[in-house]
Amino acid sequence: MYIAIAVIAAAVFAFSAGWTIRRAIGRKLADSAEAKAEEVVRQAKATAQQTLNSAEDKAKRIELDGKERGLRLVEDGKRELEDQRRELRASQQRTERLDADYHAKLKETQVQQEKLQAKHEQVDALKGKLEQGRAEQTAKLESIAQMTQPEAQEVLLKEVEAVSGDAFMSRLHKLERQHTDELEEKAKHLLSDVVQRIASSHAVETTTTSVPLPSDELKGRIIGKEGRNIKTLEQLTGCEIIVDETPEAITVSGFSPIRRQVAKLALEGLIKDGRIHPGRIEEAVDEAKKTLAVDIKKAGEDALYELGIPLTSFDPKLIQILGRLKYRTSYGQNVLRHSIEVAHIAGLLAQELKADVGICKKGGVMHDIGKAVDHDVQGGHPEIGYNILKKFGLSEEIAYQSLGHHEDKPKTLEAVIVKTADAISGARPGARKDTYEMYVQRLEDLEKTASSFPGVDKCYAIQAGREVRVFVNPKELDDFAAYRLAKDVASKIESELKYPGEIKVTVIRETRVIEYAR
Repeated sequence: MYIAIAVIAAAVFAFSAGWTIRRAIGRKLADSAEAKAEEVVRQAKATAQQTLNSAEDKAKRIELDGKERGLRLVEDGKRELEDQRRELRASQQRTERLDADYHAKLKETQVQQEKLQAKHEQVDALKGKLEQGRAEQTAKLESIAQMTQPEAQEVLLKEVEAVSGDAFMSRLHKLERQHTDELEEKAKHLLSDVVQRIASSHAVETTTTSVPLPSDELKGRIIGKEGRNIKTLEQLTGCEIIVDETPEAITVSGFSPIRRQVAKLALEGLIKDGRIHPGRIEEAVDEAKKTLAVDIKKAGEDALYELGIPLTSFDPKLIQILGRLKYRTSYGQNVLRHSIEVAHIAGLLAQELKADVGICKKGGVMHDIGKAVDHDVQGGHPEIGYNILKKFGLSEEIAYQSLGHHEDKPKTLEAVIVKTADAISGARPGARKDTYEMYVQRLEDLEKTASSFPGVDKCYAIQAGREVRVFVNPKELDDFAAYRLAKDVASKIESELKYPGEIKVTVIRETRVIEYAR
């Protein structure tokens, strides 16, 4: 028991001692923390006081700087205002001097006008007196001669004609021959100089296009099962696809170069893709049309760039129609290259002849624009081209070039120049070509078609097959039948023959009555 009590007492003592020590340590720590806090507060107050002092100093300096700048701005404003006032006073002085000068000159002008008016009145009075004197003299002469002035002039002219008529006519013929020879010589020199300054290349084009193949195995895939692929391609493009024994190549045949180009691009796309079936053929044809449209637009823009004509001179749609001529040929000659050459030649001729170069160039490049759509629009390409140019707002001087280059006597100098340039371009060696056999065959077919109708006496194909003249027997056909015959001949030519452009049918019914006087 004593031991237990001793142990408990020892434990109580140890606990009391530990608690006392711990409390003392806690008080020390608390005092130290309070001292540190007070030090921190003191330092913070000192720092804040310093910051406040610094801010007040900066504010004072900023206020002083602002006042100084304000004073400077006020002084600068006063100086500028004073300068403006001086300039205004100087301007007022100049204006007053000019006003005084103007009034002085105005008075002087009024005085001069009054003097001129007086002189005009004097001149009018003198003219009146002269006219009166002349009338009196004429009346005296008429009374003496017993004839009026027109009668006297007529008598005098008759006497001069009777005496010197032969001399006048011989002199006139001599002058005409001399001037004609001189003009022809000048024209030859002028045309030769212009033609020599234009160097153009010519390549004769055909109505077929060849498409190369990687191998002959593709021919069967292009034809397709029961020919469905090739039929689809021909229906969509309007061309004939010829698959023959030519190694690694097929031929696209068609009269329209644009359709041939669409078919060629579509075939090249199908060959490159490898998938050939009706659905893919439709997609390839659509892609080819889009590609060709871009190429056509670029061709028209390049033509204008080459001629130095701004693109803003023409509507973008008209430029695209011009680009279609890249795929149009006339007797084997590319019409776009021909139009560019005509514009160049017409421009040079206009410079030599002092004509309007702009009208000649623009009219030259657009003179055959009707050929771009003459397969789709009824009528001759001159009238079609004129209507197109007027539709797009071009002036009459430019639009008339489409008509003038096919007229015998064009109305304007620029139209004569364009007509001459067109003839020069088409007559160049190698510019146009048509095989003799094809040319003769086409003329024979025209004459044979027109001669197949009853009542036709003679038939002639003229102007390179662009016109057919039919002479009928006047005893077999009357005037009404001649009109009907012209329509029938034209309809038969349209249905049976293939030809570029338009063919004019002229039916001639002539009655000749001959009698002899013996």
